[in-house]
Amino acid sequence: MNLQPHQELAEGGPFGRPLFDDPSARALSRVGVVDVGSNSVRLVVFDGAARSPAYFYNEKIMCALGDGLAETGRLNPKGRERALDAIRRFQHLARGMRLGPLTAVATAAVRDAADGQDFCDEVARETGLRIWIIDGNEEARLSAQGVLLGWPGAYGLVCDMGGASMELAEIDGTGVGRRMTSPLGPLKLRHVKGGRRARKAVIRETVEEMRAHMGKQRDRLFLVGGSWRAIARIDMARRNYPLTVLHEYRMTAKQVRDTLHFIEKADLEKLRLRAGVSEARMNLVPIAIDVLHRLVRTFKPHDIAISSYGIREGLLYEQMPQELRDRDPLIEACWFAEAKDARMPGFGKTLYEFVLPLFKSARPSRIRLIKAACLLHDVSWRAHPDYRADVCFDYATRANLGGLKHSERVFLGLALQYRYRNRRPADRFGAFYELLDERSLKEAEILGKAMRFGAMLWMQPDHPIGTLKWQPKKKRLELTLPPEAQPLFGEVAEARLKSLAEALKSQVSVRMTG
Repeated sequence: MNLQPHQELAEGGPFGRPLFDDPSARALSRVGVVDVGSNSVRLVVFDGAARSPAYFYNEKIMCALGDGLAETGRLNPKGRERALDAIRRFQHLARGMRLGPLTAVATAAVRDAADGQDFCDEVARETGLRIWIIDGNEEARLSAQGVLLGWPGAYGLVCDMGGASMELAEIDGTGVGRRMTSPLGPLKLRHVKGGRRARKAVIRETVEEMRAHMGKQRDRLFLVGGSWRAIARIDMARRNYPLTVLHEYRMTAKQVRDTLHFIEKADLEKLRLRAGVSEARMNLVPIAIDVLHRLVRTFKPHDIAISSYGIREGLLYEQMPQELRDRDPLIEACWFAEAKDARMPGFGKTLYEFVLPLFKSARPSRIRLIKAACLLHDVSWRAHPDYRADVCFDYATRANLGGLKHSERVFLGLALQYRYRNRRPADRFGAFYELLDERSLKEAEILGKAMRFGAMLWMQPDHPIGTLKWQPKKKRLELTLPPEAQPLFGEVAEARLKSLAEALKSQVSVRMTG
């Protein structure tokens, strides 16, 4: 995600002011959502920076409310009991967390079942929780808004697969456009008579109808839902992919096709254990991959991305004021992390301004990562010094950070490694570095070593610590230090400046003013 110049100005410069401490954001600092789906019932409690919230609590109980619905027209009786018990538990947890009223929604199974409203009435009597039954179009809209929470300005087609339905919605950078629902949920599809051939015919016919309604959708295909995440886990296992973060995991049409064949030939139990997929979810994967293969063949998206954000995040996005929606989720999350965990909150901005002359020609997408790195440069200081660099890398690559590609996670993690270690370890993280090209590897090293040196000039936030002047054609680096920073330029600082100059393959000079 790139901020446009007018957005930068509206923020008061490239660093602006974080909004997580404003009243409108604090009102969203801890929000509980219950999602009553066809497969599972889940409680998510969001907390922290409202624009990029942390998952304070996340619990899922597989209830299979929609199992057998196609045959009986009613909710699965055992699933109904399990769902009621789960919601009782969630209400008790919410009281213990001192949350406000939970927001609860029910999707395809409850809305389609003859006893769906009766179930909601029972929940209200037994627990006091009111469940909102939403129709398919509303489900599609909320899922698409969840994607926009993680990818502001995104374009493409959002596909949310639940147990009993599948929704499509288009997003155009600012909002949600056309949308529709279908019965292409694996719990329904597995009851199609005639085996896989008949099921594939139903899938093909339905997807063609969806294509006629939605029109051409050649941008990104965003996949929302547990079945898609399970397929992504299997694709990662097939490829021996090093970074097992599902959010923003990318696939191509060829990889989807290869994974389809991989699943067809595999021992599903061994594959389930290898990929870390639950038994209940694995039972639905062979159906879901047939749907995905048909979607990709029909719509021909330019790429495919897994979104961990969906209807629950869409409900949170629904409550956000527009000013908060417009913010960059990565930078807001890093602001929040610095305010919460850094030894000197606010120094990240000073450090950013100090290192920025080294990256005059950098694209906005890279400048954004430089901002993030400077804000995070000190949040892992409590870790043991021997492991601090590795903790930084793990944090950047695995933390809940929105709007961040996998290659960008590795770039950020590597830069933070260099912040605490002068050399890159080749053993533990070697496979991760393969996600970056040589230029990015070098830029991460330069950024990390610049932060490592700049941290030696640690003073109060907003105090000038000096300036760097970089002349890339002449390969000349110049440091200018004001009087208040000169006592900080000792032997260790000098060695770190020399290491930075070596990374730039430049000559270095130091000028003292005053």
